[in-house]
Amino acid sequence: MVERLRTGIDVLDRKLEGGIPAGSIVALTADPASQAELFLYELTATRGTLYLSLDRTGDAVSSSIDRSPAQTGDPTVRDVAGEAPLDNAAKLVSALPEESNLIVDPLDILERQEGPRFRNFMNELQNHIYNTGSVALLHCLNGNGVPPLRDTTLHMADIVFDLDTEVNGDRVENRLTVPKFRGGRAIPDVIKLELAEEVAIDTSRDIA
Repeated sequence: MVERLRTGIDVLDRKLEGGIPAGSIVALTADPASQAELFLYELTATRGTLYLSLDRTGDAVSSSIDRSPAQTGDPTVRDVAGEAPLDNAAKLVSALPEESNLIVDPLDILERQEGPRFRNFMNELQNHIYNTGSVALLHCLNGNGVPPLRDTTLHMADIVFDLDTEVNGDRVENRLTVPKFRGGRAIPDVIKLELAEEVAIDTSRDIA
């Protein structure tokens, strides 16, 4: 049986029968204005984590994690800068140790590079994550300009988490679906989440 690695989000781990299978790539799609970063931060509490930041500085990400009210770990944060982000990210990924987390936030900048080079990066990432028994979480922004290579990301990902955020009356509602779970059972129902101090189930009732 494939080992399951916890996400740090109890409700999600229960739905996933213990967590994410080791060796998996997870694509988390979410609106840029959502609280999706709570997913990333809580994942750092589960095991050693390499956090690659593609747009914010490493200091800014570390500060956000330190100030987060959720339970977090002490990740190694690196900002991927320069004119060759795919090459720079690949070098950092190649040093990922056994049974670790890798967070890429956001993936969009890499998805805007040349198609063949991006697909090569994803294939190398998949091999390294599988060989080390790790988990990669790719934060994919669903904003006004979704990169053309997003379809490639979602196809190559083993698991897709889709976070939908809407304003309903005087409430902000967050609904998580798992439409893809390669090698496992996709979650058939929508999970209503409360994204405030931590990721938890929203127990409020929908108002018709």
